[in-house]
Amino acid sequence: MAKLGNYNLFVISESPQFSVETTSYPVEKGIAFTDHVKPEPETMQLEVFLYGNDHQKQLDQLKSSMYKGEIMNYAGRFIMRNVIIEDISPNASDIVNGITVTIKLKQIRIVTTPYVKPKPQVKKPTNSGKKQPTPKKPASKNKPVYHITKRGDTYWGLSKKYGTSISQLRKWNKYPDRKIPIGVKLRVK
Repeated sequence: MAKLGNYNLFVISESPQFSVETTSYPVEKGIAFTDHVKPEPETMQLEVFLYGNDHQKQLDQLKSSMYKGEIMNYAGRFIMRNVIIEDISPNASDIVNGITVTIKLKQIRIVTTPYVKPKPQVKKPTNSGKKQPTPKKPASKNKPVYHITKRGDTYWGLSKKYGTSISQLRKWNKYPDRKIPIGVKLRVK
């Protein structure tokens, strides 16, 4: 009896295979030289007997594990960790209540990466490229607004700048139109 993942198998034979890949370079005299030896994944070929009234269901479950790429451990005469089922070959036989199956296992190594996919950044809607509204200050009727005069200031220019009528500016400020002194404080709102 052997165990492959969660499956209990009646194993007839186990044939493990261990191999390496080498690179060889020819030379003028003698044998080629080798500068690299790389281990290949271990493989094992099992011949198992699936028996009982549910042997077809057992075969279907093994095929399902193979198609999903389910990683399992094998414990029999030999032990292999991190294997997948690479091939399943049922053998036609005259056995009434079972079937012999050849299963090929292959050792794999799962690679993990420290890379973490960043979460997509959600851009907040902006009004860039559009004329931005200017915040309006609440009109305060109790607080007067003053302007310090500069050279060239006129009641007409101040009325355009602050939105106050020229007659109201004249009423608040007692300076004549053409004689507004520079540097004085004029009420404009």
